[in-house]
Amino acid sequence: MYLTKSRYLAGLQCLRRLWLTVNQPPDWAEPASGSSQDIGIEIGLKAHLLFPGGVLVDEMPWQHEEAVARTKALMADPSVPAIFEAAFEQDGIRVRVDVLERLPRGRWGLREVKSSGSVKDHYLDDVAIQMHVLAAAGLRLASVEVLVVNKAYVRGEGSISWTEFFLREDVKDQASARLDGITDRIAEQMAGLRKRKEPMVDPGSHCSSPYACDYWDRCTADKPEDWVARLPRMKEAGRDALKAAGIEAISAIPEDFPLTNKQSIIRDVLVSGRPFVAPDLARLLQGFAAPALYLDFEAFAPTIPLYAGTHPFQTIPFQWSLHRLDADGVLSHQDFLADGTTDPRREFAESLIRAVGTETTPIIVYSPYEQTQLKTLAAQFEDLKAPIDAIITRLRDLLPVVRGAVYHPGFNFSHSIKTVGPALCPDFSYGDLDQVADGLAASNAFYRLASGGLGAEAAGELRQALLAYCERDTLAMVEVHRALVRMAAGAGTA
Repeated sequence: MYLTKSRYLAGLQCLRRLWLTVNQPPDWAEPASGSSQDIGIEIGLKAHLLFPGGVLVDEMPWQHEEAVARTKALMADPSVPAIFEAAFEQDGIRVRVDVLERLPRGRWGLREVKSSGSVKDHYLDDVAIQMHVLAAAGLRLASVEVLVVNKAYVRGEGSISWTEFFLREDVKDQASARLDGITDRIAEQMAGLRKRKEPMVDPGSHCSSPYACDYWDRCTADKPEDWVARLPRMKEAGRDALKAAGIEAISAIPEDFPLTNKQSIIRDVLVSGRPFVAPDLARLLQGFAAPALYLDFEAFAPTIPLYAGTHPFQTIPFQWSLHRLDADGVLSHQDFLADGTTDPRREFAESLIRAVGTETTPIIVYSPYEQTQLKTLAAQFEDLKAPIDAIITRLRDLLPVVRGAVYHPGFNFSHSIKTVGPALCPDFSYGDLDQVADGLAASNAFYRLASGGLGAEAAGELRQALLAYCERDTLAMVEVHRALVRMAAGAGTA
């Protein structure tokens, strides 16, 4: 029964989460290539380059005693300028310090490495627990820094300049403030860990802040499917009033309880089991009539920029899918997927301009995302601005129509195309897509392709998975549009 940095943060978020993390830990899996966890590990290793001559304590987590002994030996050797993954244990708390930098006059610098572009509030608690342990171990800390990604860094033609890529933010004063009361918080967490049964904590907003909890399904297993906490934009005061009245299901909310119009629609749909269709749906769909094009983009925003002239977290569109529905109902499809070896933005834009042509056919999208990316491309490529602006004027966003005029029991409190498509079109599904089935997976997949290192067969399979996924998204728009037209016709005759 011991604490670590991650366990301490879990305990600050929820004592039940801490207890479950220790007593019923989730299955461990190697971070997927291209995932945020994988990138975080890579950035942690790159930070070592800022401390030439530093030595890594490479003992595994289960070799903690050996890691502590190795750390002591390295600290005693004045020729070692920095220690990576330095290990300490005091009063039942085990920590590994990302970088322990040797400073003059027997002092040390604590360096925590993060893959975000700013110092987030909960990083200070992460640093504070390390400061607490290091102080108990007798270390004198002259400075405390969080190393974050420099969002303003622009990659040149050559390799990454890691000294420019990282920003070193002094957080000693801010983190020191988190030491107030830390002994009591530690004692509370240790007492919680000693309990034979998990502490009972009601699920709430803390379950997703600062991290999504692995135990959400477990802690909400006894809640109804239409649990009031899932009602969009329900204020805390409203949830508290319903809880005090013993009401947990949205369908059980009384008609005289104050709800917004949208919340009332959802409640009524769940009670009746019948979809809501606004009487003006047909009018809202007038600008979407066939012939029409259906467009979807995929993009990634690599933390470590891959292309010259780009900066960390910059959104780079790499793929589009375009379905064309003509006036006779004939459907055709085109697509583009960059190879990733070079910056794909210009080829992306030029191929799209050719594909959509200069006609006035509406281009149907399902979010403002495509418009945002097109505006960015128009600013990037001045010679393409006119044709890109022409595309923007043709965009018609179907999402506000769905949000404002339709609600189906199968939406499951979401207006994502992934839920709306199967709900309105029972024969439509994303279920057969395995490697890439959502936007995050698409982003990670392209990062893997663009980073290189995949064999030809694996890369080919990943490209086919990306093409299939993006095509499915635009096909979903086609099917949703058709379903909305049928629903509007039904509402008009009702």
